[in-house]
Amino acid sequence: MLRSTTVIAVMLAVSCSKGPETSNEAAGSAQPSAEAKKPRITTNKKPEGPRFKESDAPPDGKLGILPEGIGLPIGNEAPEAALKDADGKSVQLSELYEKGAVLLVFYRGGWCPYCNFQVRALAKGMEEFKKRGVMPVVVSVDKVDEATKTKKAYDIEFPTLSDPKLVAHEAYRVVNEVDDKTYKKLGGYGIDLEKSSGEKHHKIAVPAIFLIVDGLIKWAHADTDYKVRPKNEQLLAMLDSKGLAPK
Repeated sequence: MLRSTTVIAVMLAVSCSKGPETSNEAAGSAQPSAEAKKPRITTNKKPEGPRFKESDAPPDGKLGILPEGIGLPIGNEAPEAALKDADGKSVQLSELYEKGAVLLVFYRGGWCPYCNFQVRALAKGMEEFKKRGVMPVVVSVDKVDEATKTKKAYDIEFPTLSDPKLVAHEAYRVVNEVDDKTYKKLGGYGIDLEKSSGEKHHKIAVPAIFLIVDGLIKWAHADTDYKVRPKNEQLLAMLDSKGLAPK
């Protein structure tokens, strides 16, 4: 009789000890399983910013060189053009030239990772350009709202100009007409030239840079290879050699 009572007591004790755990599991408060401990994967990722890709620096022997038929050579008067800035305001290039030396930079568009890297580098080097009394000015065929995106992306202090009608591009002879094969290839990368410029002409810039002092072109560089762009260090050394050293 004593033995039976002892067995019953033990069984009741075991049953009572398991009771709360069973209740917790039913209420969903049990310890998380290995599957539950896995980090959650969310799909609402933040949109990616502009794509960057560093370009190659031109060798010294090809710095300050214009390919045949491209760009206005040194000694020419800087052409006039009325463009829109990132705020949609009309800007006369001649008014910029009157304020001091200008480093006029033509880039393909905000969709180009090499251009993004170049424009960002110019923005980061702004203090050095200021010391030399030189103001970078960047121009592309992008329509105004695309130029605005570029300006805001890098907190640019200098003018970011929109030239979808190719006024300045044609005046400086830096127009690159994109063929159908390249146009389709760009489209495969999600790049819509017509959407960026608001035009149907499928034309962009041959990447080029012109130093303009007192309304005259004092230095010029262009390259049909869009992956090759002068670095800030090369540009600053060039400015120093032209008598535009830090003051």
